[in-house]
Amino acid sequence: MAKGIDQLVIPDEIITGKIYLIRDKKVMLDEDLAELYGVTTGNLNKAVSRNNARFPEDFMFQLKKEEFDILLFQIGRSSWGGRRTPPYAFTEQGVAMLSGVLNSERAIKVNIQIMRVFTKVREILMDNLSIRLEIEEIKKTLMNQDKNIELVFSYLDELIEKHENPKPRKAIGFKTPGKNED
Repeated sequence: MAKGIDQLVIPDEIITGKIYLIRDKKVMLDEDLAELYGVTTGNLNKAVSRNNARFPEDFMFQLKKEEFDILLFQIGRSSWGGRRTPPYAFTEQGVAMLSGVLNSERAIKVNIQIMRVFTKVREILMDNLSIRLEIEEIKKTLMNQDKNIELVFSYLDELIEKHENPKPRKAIGFKTPGKNED
């Protein structure tokens, strides 16, 4: 028995695995979104092109050939066959805009789920950022402590040197008559 639209659940891991970092932006590719929405990539791109004004450069951009080649290498896909042009990449805002372009019940439910995953990814990245900042602070503290410890050891070395090789001290006080003076 097939799941109905009400029971549509795509594991978060599948959606997370389809989020890429390209041009320092978290994006999803048109073919992955089409698969999740249950439409063809061509139909998804046609719907986007009919509503082109809704997708400015910060919502959607087409990968350059070099970026696409690198992506194919990283995800282990063959460049033989398949698409002839580089895919479109949708930022989080672009994915949100797709819900207005693709008006099916499935698209709406999948979009809600994708938005939740993007939010989780952002929270994870923020947590990692705060942990990184704390680690950097600890490193700075340790570096300062290392410098202080080096300074203490250099002072100790000087004291040991002075103790092992004392300079002759000049006698203070009255000279007694009859002793040879040096």
